[in-house]
Amino acid sequence: MLGQPPPAVILASASPRRAQLLSQIGVTYHALPAALEERRAPGEPIEQCVVRLAREKALQVRAALEAALPVLGADTAVLLDDEMLGKPADRAAGLAMLARLSGRTHRVLTAVALAGTDGVRSLLSQSEVRLRRLSAAECAAYWDSGEPCDKAGAYAIQGLGAVFVEELRGSYSGVMGLPLFETAVLLAEAGVPMWRRG
Repeated sequence: MLGQPPPAVILASASPRRAQLLSQIGVTYHALPAALEERRAPGEPIEQCVVRLAREKALQVRAALEAALPVLGADTAVLLDDEMLGKPADRAAGLAMLARLSGRTHRVLTAVALAGTDGVRSLLSQSEVRLRRLSAAECAAYWDSGEPCDKAGAYAIQGLGAVFVEELRGSYSGVMGLPLFETAVLLAEAGVPMWRRG
């Protein structure tokens, strides 16, 4: 498009939330999702798993490209009692997740990695989120909105699920899926321009 700045980075994700957050800080990008099986290795610490997956996503897409642009990868995990809560398989699983999170504090880990000509560097964001007590009726109504279906932990802090969040300690953007502080550190180190409009 005429007048549009060229992409400064490749985003190795199909997530509209990560794309929105990159745009928020004025980073021009082209999205090219990684095709990676996101699985925790036996005995692998959760923090290590999240960082590894972010790095593998960035490296996989970087290896597939001929362009010299750096590649940004990210991975997010929602943890309760040191158990990873993924995307709910169905309504019953989603309602069960919300019931478990009700009135409790859980952790959200998001790793971000940038792969460039000088290798790959990564950073980890750790946040704590407390949801207020949720009734079965409002959990059902929330599920029926369609929002929780494809969200880790069955809620979205940036959407309708925001009304459930009683307290957040850490990074709002990290809970969304791309911690902007850590992302900006990596981009600045690589000389990727921010605050561009077009």
